[in-house]
Amino acid sequence: MKKTISILLLLALLLSIPVRADAEEIQSRAVIGADLNGEQIEAVYTMFGVKRGSVIELTMTNAEERASLAGYVDESLIGTRSISCVYVELLPEGSGMSVTTSNITWCTGEMYISALATAGITDARIIVAAPFEVSGTAALTGIYKAYEDMTGMKLDDLAKLVSTQELTITGDLAQEIGTMDSTSIVNDLKMMLDQTQQMSDEEIRDTIVQIAGRYNVKLTDAQIRQLIDLCRSLEGLNPDQLRQRVEEIQGTLQKVSEAKTKVVGFVQTVKKVIDSVSGFFKRISDLLDRFH
Repeated sequence: MKKTISILLLLALLLSIPVRADAEEIQSRAVIGADLNGEQIEAVYTMFGVKRGSVIELTMTNAEERASLAGYVDESLIGTRSISCVYVELLPEGSGMSVTTSNITWCTGEMYISALATAGITDARIIVAAPFEVSGTAALTGIYKAYEDMTGMKLDDLAKLVSTQELTITGDLAQEIGTMDSTSIVNDLKMMLDQTQQMSDEEIRDTIVQIAGRYNVKLTDAQIRQLIDLCRSLEGLNPDQLRQRVEEIQGTLQKVSEAKTKVVGFVQTVKKVIDSVSGFFKRISDLLDRFH
């Protein structure tokens, strides 16, 4: 009898212990470009800071990328091979977003965070990486694939398409006015979806000009047209849900902005010190020349 009780107690204890490996598998995914070789894949996992085999791995093909990006992203940015890779780890509700990149040249963390919020993802830690420099536009497709595989829930198709359009427009704007300003302008418009839905194109144009003015930015007619088109695409989404998502990522975007400002300030300080030291040695050199 005592032996039976002991066995039952042991079973109960074993059942009460969470299996960490399973929990981690459920909460994270790696999506690898189908055209990478073994050495390149290992390099990407090093960037992830994850050992290959410790996380469920999915594959992303160029055909899948094209199906998601066609009509929204320039052919030259999509390419003909699937190279971009992502590591996605779901976080508890309210944790916020964290996106870091490695060898990604066209998309920034802020752009990904903003576009992912449009698609419905706001709490996750994400790493976008490639074995060599790529634009990174196709990474959204991999992130969505990882998210849907982990949660078992399909993201809204329209939301995914609009987020792709948003990433493209934000990226184009960023080339001219900077990442933070372009992201801020787009998010301000998303916050106003319930209002822009009722506006004519001309009214939206005036609103865009006013918003850009708050950031001391002057947009071209072509850029304004892109933003009007984005507003029209957003009309198929729920204004309240979109506003909530944008509000949820504001803190994250602010922290990213502050961190970049500190880095820029530090670099400028270092440059001043270097210039000052260089100037000092030049004066010494000039002084010595006088004695020759």
